[in-house]
Amino acid sequence: MRTDLKFTYADYAALPEGAKYQLVGGELIASPSPNRRHQGICMDLALRLGNWVRARRLGVLYAGPTDVILSDEDTVQPDLLFVSNERKPLLAPEGIRGAPDLCVEVLSPHNRDLDCRVKRRLYARHGVTEYWIVDPEARTVEVWRLQEDAERPLAMLREKDTLTSAMFPGLEVRLAELFTE
Repeated sequence: MRTDLKFTYADYAALPEGAKYQLVGGELIASPSPNRRHQGICMDLALRLGNWVRARRLGVLYAGPTDVILSDEDTVQPDLLFVSNERKPLLAPEGIRGAPDLCVEVLSPHNRDLDCRVKRRLYARHGVTEYWIVDPEARTVEVWRLQEDAERPLAMLREKDTLTSAMFPGLEVRLAELFTE
């Protein structure tokens, strides 16, 4: 097995549409479809955040899979992403070319290390401002301000807490409601 083979965005873009891959450090990473609980949390958060963003005309929110092309060897698909009006020039027909303001990952058993460690560092290196890691099993949300501190979360929220963000003044998401099934 060759370990020196690196893929580029051109290789990634040549995959069939809908292929469940991400490109990290030139390596193609396959992901199975997320489970129902994962998708329910994504949908709920997308509706709450999407309505907030749209009503205030703050920018655009996308749900995955949407390609975020960070470099020629790094193309990822966060579960949710927000691009502010200031960063709208990043919008391209094929996806987002550069760092969104916010990336959100909802953990699944198969993606914990990728989302918590690898993608967090990748997002920090490429300029993502804020990163939320939603853990359905632990019923927590980590809020990271990556350009301030990429090694420690700004907040670790539990089910009894309310998610807020300086990026979305006035938005409140009660985690007890987010984690209901």
